[in-house]
Amino acid sequence: MEILNTTMTYNNIQKGIFLNRPNRFIAEVEINGRVEICHVKNTGRCKELLVPGATVYTNYAGNPSRSTKYDLIAVEKGNLLINMDSLAPNQAFAEYLRQEKLLDDIIHIKAEAKYMTSRFDFYVERKDSKAFIEVKGVTLEENGVAMFPDAPTERGIKHLKELAECVADGYEAYVVFVIQMKGVSHFTPNYKTHPEFGITLAKVIDTGVKALAFDCLVTPIEMTIDKQIPIIPV
Repeated sequence: MEILNTTMTYNNIQKGIFLNRPNRFIAEVEINGRVEICHVKNTGRCKELLVPGATVYTNYAGNPSRSTKYDLIAVEKGNLLINMDSLAPNQAFAEYLRQEKLLDDIIHIKAEAKYMTSRFDFYVERKDSKAFIEVKGVTLEENGVAMFPDAPTERGIKHLKELAECVADGYEAYVVFVIQMKGVSHFTPNYKTHPEFGITLAKVIDTGVKALAFDCLVTPIEMTIDKQIPIIPV
């Protein structure tokens, strides 16, 4: 099996106070009494998370050639600590795959695998099957329920439909929702924001696409996939 070096940890965390988000790529954060411009690694809306005065965690990049010294990694929302790094779900899930916690007898794992007009996050070969896996990071939470998407996503619908094509061609196919927090009861498609995504998800599940949701143990320095949680409704 191909071994991926994918431990999802950060080395130079600094606590700060969120002030403002001038655009989707940067945020103004007070760190050690100074206002710093931080790179936001999640370009989603995140309006319910990035509110003035919120406690956030940033990672010092240590790269003098960068225009921003820090990456915004996580934010506190009430009693929840939510990882906001858009790269974290894939890295955490790659480690989960490597440890064979989802699938056993893995021979080969390939990241960013092309199929038709999509590029899925993982292609996995086992002794008796081949699978494509698409991972969706989830940061939206309301009343203890995790939801995706937080904005309309035609790309997400395209991925679902082409996962169904994978099944039709004899592959296994998975869509995995990695919930970047602990403390939610279940996951549900966000019908309010994008009903077509929820409708399409239900349809592709009927064709044989497997939908799974996992919560994560999140600290300021690490995110690790923990337990599978229910998807209600599909």
